[in-house]
Amino acid sequence: MSHFMYDVMGGTVDEPDPETRGRVLDGLADADDEHPDVSLTHESGWSVSAFQDGLLIWENPDDDATPPGEMREVTREDTLRIFGLLASGDVAAVEALPWQR
Repeated sequence: MSHFMYDVMGGTVDEPDPETRGRVLDGLADADDEHPDVSLTHESGWSVSAFQDGLLIWENPDDDATPPGEMREVTREDTLRIFGLLASGDVAAVEALPWQR
């Protein structure tokens, strides 16, 4: 399954392995108002965006039937776990998480 990440400055990282996903997430230490998040996007169009304060946003801009979901105060470890699920293509497992809509 194909996936990619945007780092905090908007650079693209293709097919990041778990270690690289961790480094991209750690880049949130340099987040600012213009560059507030990092994200992982799966080829299906689903993506998870992570913010410095622990906010995650789950969305598929191409799917008007499903509104975006949010989770707050998500730990680094849980964020990496969710990134891993999406990277492996397990969209159903990510969708099943307790997203607030």
